[in-house]
This record gives sequence, C-alpha cells and structure tokens, in this order.
Amino acid sequence: MATDTNPIAMATITSVGAAGMPRHHLAIFAALFVFLIAAPFLLYPIFVMKVLCFALFACAFNLLLGFGGLLSFGHAAYFGMASYVSAHAAKVWGLTPELAIIAGTLVAAVLGLAIGSLAIRRHGIYFAMVTLAFAQMIYFFSLQAAFTGGEDGIQAVPRGHLFGLIDLRSSEVLYFFVLAVFFAGILLIYRIIHSPFGQVLKAIRENEPRAISLGYRVNRYKLAVFVLSATLAGVAGATKAIVFQLASLTDVYWTMSGEVVLMTLLGGMGTVFGPIVGAAVIVTMQNYLATFGDWVTIGQGIIFVVAVLSFREGIVGVLAKWIRKPL
Repeated sequence: MATDTNPIAMATITSVGAAGMPRHHLAIFAALFVFLIAAPFLLYPIFVMKVLCFALFACAFNLLLGFGGLLSFGHAAYFGMASYVSAHAAKVWGLTPELAIIAGTLVAAVLGLAIGSLAIRRHGIYFAMVTLAFAQMIYFFSLQAAFTGGEDGIQAVPRGHLFGLIDLRSSEVLYFFVLAVFFAGILLIYRIIHSPFGQVLKAIRENEPRAISLGYRVNRYKLAVFVLSATLAGVAGATKAIVFQLASLTDVYWTMSGEVVLMTLLGGMGTVFGPIVGAAVIVTMQNYLATFGDWVTIGQGIIFVVAVLSFREGIVGVLAKWIRKPL
C-alpha cells in the first residue's frame, strides 16, 4: 500500500535530517553574520542590501532547482509581483513596511500555488517552458494593470516606520532590518533542506521513479517546494521594493529569471552557500562595471560560459570538493 511513512526510508531520512548543523556550516554562518554586521560601515549600505535581496532570491530559486530538481524560467513572476504589491501597499494603502512585505509575500505564495499546481504536471523542458509562459503573462499584466504604473512603475515608495516605531528612512537602520530578513530566510531554507522533507526532495531529484515506488506522493512534494520557493522569492522582491523605493517592469521581465539562474549556477547549484556567492559576484559586476553599458551583459555571458566549461559545480561546489565537505 502506498504511504508517505515507509518505515525504512523515513528512518534513514530522519537520521540524516536530524543530525544537526555541522561545525563548518556553523562557522561559516557565524563568519558571514560578523562580516555583514560590519559591512554597512565598510561598504555602501544600499549596495550590500541589494546583494542581500538577490542572494535570498537566488537561495529561494536554488531550493527549487538545486534540491527539488525543477528548472523554472519564470521566477521573476513571484519576485516582481511581490515587489509591485509591496510598493503599492506601502505607498497607496499606507501600510507599515513589515505589513507591506507580508502582503507582497502572500501574493507571491498564492501565485506560486496557482502556477505550480499546473506546471508540476509536466517534466523537464516542458516544465521550464510552462513557467516561462506564465511569467510572460505576469509581465504583460504588469505592463497593462493600472496599479503597477505601467512603464513608469511605482516610484517614491515610502520606507515608513517598522512596527510604527522605528524610522527606516535611514539606510543604516534599514540595513539591519534587511539583514534580519535575509538571515531569517536563509536559516529557514537551511532547515528545509536538512529536514526529512528536504531529504525526500533530494530523493525525488535523484530518482523520481524510486521515490514513487517507496510510496511518496511526488507531486505533493514538488508543489510544496514550488510554493516555498515562490514565497521566499516574494520576500526578496518585496524587501527590494522597500529598499530601492521602486517597483518596475525590470523586476518581472524574463531577464530577471535568467539572472537568478546564472547566480545559482555560478555560485553552485545544490549547495547551501553557493547562491549567496553567485549573487554577490553578479550584483558586484552590475554595480561596479555599470559604466561599460551592454558590455556588462557580455561579461556575464563570458563568465557563465567559463564557469560551465571549467567548473560545472560552481564556485562553492569546487571549494566543497577541495575541502571534501558539503557547503
């Protein structure tokens, strides 16, 4: 009889998922936290906040691709729509920033549930094309809808007061709020990956027929990870709208979906810290090489080709092989 509680499989999965955080992971998290605490005093806070938002976006995408084995070409839909809703909620509805972010996140979750329930019925390239098609629909909706501002987007979004008390107009104060959101998201993803649920996802990724034969309802797991990934991408997009006080068509355009794929693959698909490194590299290139115009895009393409040909595991994946420990 098919069941989600096969005793042998679940015993193995539980032992792996409940093992606790390895010491080297704990050390990396601690070092990352210390560095990010000092970062706004060493670097431009807005730049670091941009890195954090896109790092969370990339980690959310990696949860779907790296651990769920599902390649989506439409993750800009959740990132961008959450950005629009968060900006609209803060500017027009007058919500405080945390409520505006929650509103954007909820919309991304609902959108992920609607799209995911249809997309998971297909596999491989067909799955990817379905997600891209839906993302393009969201893009044209954003272009035509009245509340999005069309090509102008939603500008001058007020940062407001956190919980009605803490003034976020200061970039330094806002930074620590964004840092808290980032770490909450990363730790949640880490917990998901190392839970029994995460181990089942890896089993489905490696051998879906085998997972089905063990009695796991594969489509339920796929839909769950799809919605989780969309929701966390929504958190990143909604937070980004508050940071930059702007939501625009760039957030929902197909190139945004391409960028998050690049960040994940460059950093290391299926690793915990890879997407963070990949996002930092890409955002740094875009920021400091902006004066080169379209050459930045060409540079990204060259880096992507070199990465795929030279180290297919990504930057962090190669480091993990060198030190022989999972990162």
